Amino acid sequence: MVLFGTLVNAILIVVGTIIGRALRNIPEEMKETVMYVIGIAVVALGLQMGFESGNFVIVIISLVLGTVIGEWTNLDGKLNYFGHWVELKLGVKESKGSIAQGFVTATLIFVIGALGFIGALESGLSNEHGVLMSKGIIDGFTSIILASTLGIGVLLSAVPVFVYQGLIALFATQISLLIPEAALDMFIQEMTATGGLMIVAIGLNLIGLTKIRVANLLPGIVVVAFIVTVLYQFNLM
Repeated sequence: MVLFGTLVNAILIVVGTIIGRALRNIPEEMKETVMYVIGIAVVALGLQMGFESGNFVIVIISLVLGTVIGEWTNLDGKLNYFGHWVELKLGVKESKGSIAQGFVTATLIFVIGALGFIGALESGLSNEHGVLMSKGIIDGFTSIILASTLGIGVLLSAVPVFVYQGLIALFATQISLLIPEAALDMFIQEMTATGGLMIVAIGLNLIGLTKIRVANLLPGIVVVAFIVTVLYQFNLM
């Protein structure tokens, strides 16, 4: 089953969220401290990913152009609108934060990065699901912490995770045929670094130091793909 790893990943996010909501009654001071710790850990993870770049100029250009596109299309606003729409439909409002905040933050953390992309490719090409199973366990534990502080909106992130990784798994064969191995390796490397800096921004937001509209940075991943394609076509890699 090609989608088995993706399905397990999504289910573990849901299970983690449910467990996290059961722990929501911990003292507010403890929640605040835990959120700061999560933010610091997320920043560290993002920095580690950022150092994966083989050409940081690609990362800078991708983030700048991607941010311009994201601000123009208001991706962050659209994701938040979806979260608020769910709030209205369910008639649920978190005492602190909102469904939208939990959904957007968790989605960005779980989707950005090379692990999901590589794991989905592995599932699609060889029907092996080890990478996605490992990612699912990590995401599950992360969702426990996020849900205990950000709320039930974290559960909704299972949907974009399933769709994103599922589509890659389903079209993995075509992806491997259309994209040369060297170009794909470079894309994964620079995508990891670019996504890492986005994750740093998420961590800074969680700590409360910034209010960056991180979803508006997402087009940077598409810009990375475009730049890598140009470099490969003109033998500049």
